[in-house]
Amino acid sequence: MRHSDGQVDAVIASSSRPSSATVHAPAEHARRGAGPWRWALAVLLAGLAFTAWLAMGEWRDLNERADTQRKALAQAAVRQLRAPLQTVASELRAMQTVFLANDRMDQIRFTQVTENLQRQRIGPARVATAFAQRIDGGADGQSAYRYQFITPFRGNEVLLGLNIASQHENLLALERARDSNSVVLSAPFVLRQSLPGNHQRLGVTVRLPVYSDGPEPVGVAARRARAIGALAVSLRLEPLVRDALRGPVLDTFQASIRDLDATGTGPFFDSADRAEAGARLYREQFEFGGRRWELRLWPRPVAPESERLQVILTAGPVISLLLAALLWSLATTRQRAIALGHEMSSLYRQSEAQFRALNELLPALVLLSDGDGRILYANQAARQRLGDVVSAGVPLTALFADPAFRERVRQPARTGDYWGNVEALLIGLGGEFWANASIARVEMEDEPRLLMVATDISEQRELTERLSYQATHDALTELCNRREFERRIEQALAERRRGGRSCALLYIDLDQFKLINDVSGHTAGDQLLAQLALAMRMQLRGDDLLARLGGDEFGLLAFDVDTASARTLAERLRTGIESQMFVWQERTYTVSASIGVVVVDQDNPTLKDLLSWADTACYVAKENGRNRIHVYSDDDEATRRYGEMEWANRLRWAMEEQRLLLDYQEIVPLDGRREDGARVELLLRLRDEDGRIVMPGAFLPAAERYGLMPMVDRWVIRAALTHFGQLHADGRPLQQCAINLSGASIEDEDLADFILDLIAEYRVPPSKLCFEITETVAVRNLLKVVQVIERLRKAGCRIALDDFGAGMSSFGYLKNLPVDVIKIDGSFIRDLETDAMSRTIVSAIAQIGHQRGLSVVAEWVGNAGMIATLTGLGVDFGQGMALHRPERVLFQRHRQAA
Repeated sequence: MRHSDGQVDAVIASSSRPSSATVHAPAEHARRGAGPWRWALAVLLAGLAFTAWLAMGEWRDLNERADTQRKALAQAAVRQLRAPLQTVASELRAMQTVFLANDRMDQIRFTQVTENLQRQRIGPARVATAFAQRIDGGADGQSAYRYQFITPFRGNEVLLGLNIASQHENLLALERARDSNSVVLSAPFVLRQSLPGNHQRLGVTVRLPVYSDGPEPVGVAARRARAIGALAVSLRLEPLVRDALRGPVLDTFQASIRDLDATGTGPFFDSADRAEAGARLYREQFEFGGRRWELRLWPRPVAPESERLQVILTAGPVISLLLAALLWSLATTRQRAIALGHEMSSLYRQSEAQFRALNELLPALVLLSDGDGRILYANQAARQRLGDVVSAGVPLTALFADPAFRERVRQPARTGDYWGNVEALLIGLGGEFWANASIARVEMEDEPRLLMVATDISEQRELTERLSYQATHDALTELCNRREFERRIEQALAERRRGGRSCALLYIDLDQFKLINDVSGHTAGDQLLAQLALAMRMQLRGDDLLARLGGDEFGLLAFDVDTASARTLAERLRTGIESQMFVWQERTYTVSASIGVVVVDQDNPTLKDLLSWADTACYVAKENGRNRIHVYSDDDEATRRYGEMEWANRLRWAMEEQRLLLDYQEIVPLDGRREDGARVELLLRLRDEDGRIVMPGAFLPAAERYGLMPMVDRWVIRAALTHFGQLHADGRPLQQCAINLSGASIEDEDLADFILDLIAEYRVPPSKLCFEITETVAVRNLLKVVQVIERLRKAGCRIALDDFGAGMSSFGYLKNLPVDVIKIDGSFIRDLETDAMSRTIVSAIAQIGHQRGLSVVAEWVGNAGMIATLTGLGVDFGQGMALHRPERVLFQRHRQAA
């Protein structure tokens, strides 16, 4: 730099002496200087014009983007405004369902139902939820709707007994809601309630009709006949709208809302914010509950921000000026070049000083070392975090706590390698901390240097670890959660397939835990779970993994165990749980647990297999009396229960996915006469996940064991009566349709009401229906069965006693059962041609049935010879493969084709 300064001084000194050319030719210099000035000015003006053109284009794009965002925000405002109204409608619909289930209601139950359903809070906008009872027979012939139940009652007492149908408009809205079974919204009105403070009293009411208990009415006539009142939720408009639109909408717009159907009224809401002068008005409409609201939005004044526009306005003139200066510098004299050199040198020194000042203010740690790793420079952030490493002569490698990183830091000094964005543990003044570090080799003044830039990420890493812990652990017990537990099981199974350690899965289910929740509340239940988790932890070995799988279920993954040691560990856990005494609010509880144990001693079990086996073993332990242990094995009992559990789940899925099917088999007169219409029996089938047809013998035992038969029977009854005219393949009317009823269904007190309601709804002649019950079911609870049978027969239905003769006292029970048809058990029909005793029994059943005026049907008719024999024995009807093979019902044949 001294050499350059000397040259500059020499040049400046020589230029200060006047020459003859300079003195005697000023006009020539003026002529030569005029051209460069014009070219430089032209370039500058062109650059500024181009910058202005770019800026205008960016400004137009900015306004278009802002308009698009505002349109989207206006549309979002409608969705946000509809959301709380839809939430209220959902609550009312749920409460309507409660009334359909049981319309006997009082204030206490109404309050409980209301509080249970209000899980999605509307905030301060909600004023009251009420039920208005319909009262017919007024003086004017009109029905009255008077509020009977109100929640909360305090502050809303003024509504009690109020007739909401006193106003003609309200009455019309109530009738419209009643006939359509839909939600209606009132016009804005002044609430009657006195509200605390100076709250706005303008509000609306959302209403929904209520019908008497039973199935949901279909059709206007049914709804009018069963209407018993209306539910209503009153809302304050001011907090409702502000809560719905708060955030981006009200931050961006001045909002005004009015009811388009309320003529002669102004807006019922105005945010009263200052709108941008001359701004575009955004209008949005939406309908809810039979009313239309218009939302008007004026943009608020906001200064547009565009980094690109700022860059154009800043960089454009600068670039234009630099281009003009470049042209001027190329065209001017040597003196101008020297002056410009001085100016650039000064600017460079200023820029260097600014760069150093900026580097000192950076929050990142910046260090520079020589080729041997000795630190030469550290910025302010590095000195505050690491200390005065420059004066202390600390090598760069000494900052790393990990020896492997220290060796890696030495590599750039020897090989010129670069590594960046590496998380490393550094040693600072306050101890060790985590940093994201990058190191590179640079050349400065022809000398090799190491530049290190690091950012403190201790807080970020701590937050990441905390989030990772929360994602894999249960918050209440601090045990692993189900997802992490399943991941660890899969990891253990993978290790075992590679020859790793043996392991066992323990499935722990607390007995009667729901009782504690019901008696003392969920807080007590949570406290008990935390206490039991601690007690179980004390029984674990070093590598055992305990997890909470959900609710009152826990899982334990134990390593290096066989069947005996796994049982010992399970017994230790069971004893530890049983020994716990839980005291809560002067109540003392003891808890026990049922534990299912699965030892992984098979080749390749999957996670699903292992969890299913453990669940099955735990179920067996509970069924054997609870508070005990059961080790899973492949014996017949465990396998059967596992299969039944699987079929129970598959049956539920099949019903949800509408994969249950119906076949019909004709019941044919044996005397050859032709009847007006066919007699059929409906047979249940199931289409599995792969499209295969499954016979009922595979899944009905599971349905009977796990209490699914009432649901299955009701599905069959509803499907048959709904499509009664679409059962037989030729579409002709049926003479009789037989439907089987299980023991669990026939003991259901509501079954008769269910059947009779469907008969009335779908207008099926009761005389065409025959319900079959087996002899075993009939004699199991004779009194209750007789009550159901008599109600159905009184309505006109027929009753058939199925599998007759299989019991020990068939003829004795026959005189006590009011039935119309006897179906002889197929075991007698199957041996009819070879067994004389079977023929005698069939003949006796036919004679006794005819003496009582009953029709006699033979099942399992397999060939033509049987038909002749049965006709000779006096049997009226036959059913079997020799007479008719089962066919798919007509209304489901499109599924069969698919």
